[in-house]
Amino acid sequence: MKSLLALLTLVALPVMAAEPTLYGRYEYIALPEIGGEVLKAKMDTGALTASLSAKDIETFTRDGDEWVRFRLATKGASNKVYEHKIARISKIKTRSEEDADDDESAAPTKRPVVDLELCLGNVKRTVEVNLTDRSSFNYPLLIGAKALREFGAAVNPARRFTADKPDC
Repeated sequence: MKSLLALLTLVALPVMAAEPTLYGRYEYIALPEIGGEVLKAKMDTGALTASLSAKDIETFTRDGDEWVRFRLATKGASNKVYEHKIARISKIKTRSEEDADDDESAAPTKRPVVDLELCLGNVKRTVEVNLTDRSSFNYPLLIGAKALREFGAAVNPARRFTADKPDC
């Protein structure tokens, strides 16, 4: 009887998920596949996908697959050209300020998405990152909700740069 009671108690207990790691609104992230560059990133729970600041974005076909060629559009970036296989093309709705309330006016833009290895603290994950020119923004890398889930992350907007420098 005791063993049956113990078993019922175990079955009734909720399964505890791993606690998320708490990061600040801004963190340093390394890009091992992009020359080990370390960028300041904005952790944005309101964005779905991650975005990397890139310029001279050009798609091409290699061995029947779609690829993208680009340069980083960040302060102090080298002029090096990077090539990655395209995982998919995302459609991002953009709106002008005048039309913010008018969903019909939202014109989607297409962005190439690549699977890119990112290092946050001592955690390395491969996440989907879309390429777009973010040079007019303060942070060249935006980490959206999908990537945050991959890292098991929670964000405290009152904190900044809480993770150690990337060390993957």
